[in-house]
Order: sequence, then C-alpha cells, then structure tokens
Amino acid sequence: PPTVPTTAPRATAIYDHQAALRDLLDWLEKTPGLPAVVAAGHRVVHGGEEYSDPQLLTPETVTRLEHFIPLAPLHQPHNLAGIRALRAVRPDLPQVGCFDTAFHYVQPELAKLFALPHTYREEGVRRYGFHGLSYEYIAGALAEIAGTSATGRVVVAHLGNGASMCAMRDGQSVASTMGFTAVEGLPMGTRTGSLDPGVLIYLIERHGMGAKDLTNLLYKQSGLLGLSGISNDMRELLASSDPSAKLAVDYFCYRIARELGSLAAALNGLDALVFTGGIGEHAAAVREQVCTRSGWLGIEMDPAANAESRRRIDRSGSRVAVWVLPTNEELIIARHTRQLVLGK
Repeated sequence: PPTVPTTAPRATAIYDHQAALRDLLDWLEKTPGLPAVVAAGHRVVHGGEEYSDPQLLTPETVTRLEHFIPLAPLHQPHNLAGIRALRAVRPDLPQVGCFDTAFHYVQPELAKLFALPHTYREEGVRRYGFHGLSYEYIAGALAEIAGTSATGRVVVAHLGNGASMCAMRDGQSVASTMGFTAVEGLPMGTRTGSLDPGVLIYLIERHGMGAKDLTNLLYKQSGLLGLSGISNDMRELLASSDPSAKLAVDYFCYRIARELGSLAAALNGLDALVFTGGIGEHAAAVREQVCTRSGWLGIEMDPAANAESRRRIDRSGSRVAVWVLPTNEELIIARHTRQLVLGK
C-alpha cells in the first residue's frame, strides 16, 4: 500500500459540503505518493428491503433511498447529502452505497416480524437492524483471532452514542436489538431505545404532541441525556458524582444485560460476547457491570484484564469468551467499493 503523508491539509473554515469535498479531493490528487481516487464509498444507514448488497449509486437509487429518511432521520439525510455533494463536484466518480441494514438481511423471518396485520408487512414495516457494517467487520475479525469458536453463538455489543446488539451464528446475523428504525432497543446517547407504544398515544392525547415533537423527543432529548439531565456522553456520566448520572449508567448497563439474555435465547446459548464501539472499547466500568449482571450465562470476567481493556477479558475457565475489539466500518466500505468498482 502507498505511504500516506503525515502532513495534513491546511486548516480551513468551510461551510459547504461541496467546497469541503473539492478541497479534499484537490489535496489528495496533488499529494505525492497517493494513488488516484477511482471511487467513493458511503455508509448509508437504511437500505430497506430492496438493498441487501452494496450498490452503485445512480440518481434513481438515491431517489429511492430518500423514502427511508423517516426511518433514520438522524442519519439518512446526511448520508444522501454527501452523495449529492460529491456527484456535483465529481460527476464522473463512481460512488457505492454500503448499507447498515444489509448484514441483517439473512435473519430468519421470525426475527423480522412485528405482530401487526400482514398488510403493513407488505409495506415494509418489519425489523431491519442496523450497525451492520460494524457487525460485518467484527465477524471477520473474530474469525481471524478466534478461529472456529467465532462460528459459534456470538453476541456483539456495539456501544457508542448509537448502540445496538446483534446475535450471530456462523458469522451471520440471527437477531438484533434495533428494528424498523434506529431508535429501538438499547437506550442511547439521546435516543430512548425500546418504549411502550402506549406512551406515544398518551403523549399525543394528553400533551398534543405531533410527529415532529415525538421525533425530537425520541431521537434528540432522551436516552442517557434524558435520564441524567446532564449529558449524552458516557465519559462525563462516569466521571460525575451526580446520582442522576449513576442512574443513567446503571439503566444503560441493565438494558444491555437484559438484551444479552434475550439474544442468548435466540441462539440457544452463548459462546462469546464481544464489546465494540466507543463505549464498548473504552468504558471498563460499563463492561464490568454488564458482565456482573450476566454471570448466570457463564460469563466470568477478569477484572485486571478488563481494567486494562485487553483484547480478551474473561477469566480462564469462563464458559463464555469475552472480547474487546475495535471496529472498522470504513475498511468494510472500502473493501465493498473496491470489489464493486474494480472487481477485486
């Protein structure tokens, strides 16, 4: 691979996606030692039922992806804005969309259903799952370092400002905590996680809230921020002595442990647990509480290994292997883009 220069482009205030991309491409193309830019890969959060594999992004494809904006309002509009900006700057450059929902496409039908009339299912109202690019990377990385044990019953906890969990068997998705949208499942930085739908009916009838109000509440005002009233940043909450901060952290860990039990049931047992994402990789206190709450599954954590965030943090003799692995969604996107555009 080429040697990447250590000097960065000059710091410049840019307020426009197109201008930023134009400056970046200009720097890349004029910097000695770098190969020509031949394609661009994008993370696109929602691919719906249509897109189970990476796709060349035609104008028609991008228009279709607009239909999923209500299902991922924090992500999809910005994903598409970057695609359009790059097309305006370099209309000749092939662009590839890699979908966070695609990894979960192989889930069994039971894992995808809601108990609603089938007419809604025909409209695409079903569980999709997200963070698929991260899970795809972890599945491959675990296979490299753990060998055949990676093909067993594995739960991966992708814990960051957005958080979800995925049950995998033979490196493939079996079930996940996120569903139709990226708000279901675990509580997150500002997202509620799973919520009794009756709460929404109550808020509509009692408080007169509309769709925009509810979207703002569910996606931007809740989660760790809503529980603590302090911050959506786990680092700040762990450092705080405020009881509300502790409550938010404890609830986050409690929900992870509950979902771990549910996903283990979907797998008929558990052979390995993987922590990844910013919180999963760096918050030893979160990992400790989750593992302690989940000891009944056969998890025995090594406190010293956990405190040092070693790659493997279970004790010798633990029935469940516990790993701490960095994810690399960008590498997965690069691989898919190279394969689709260059065929290698």
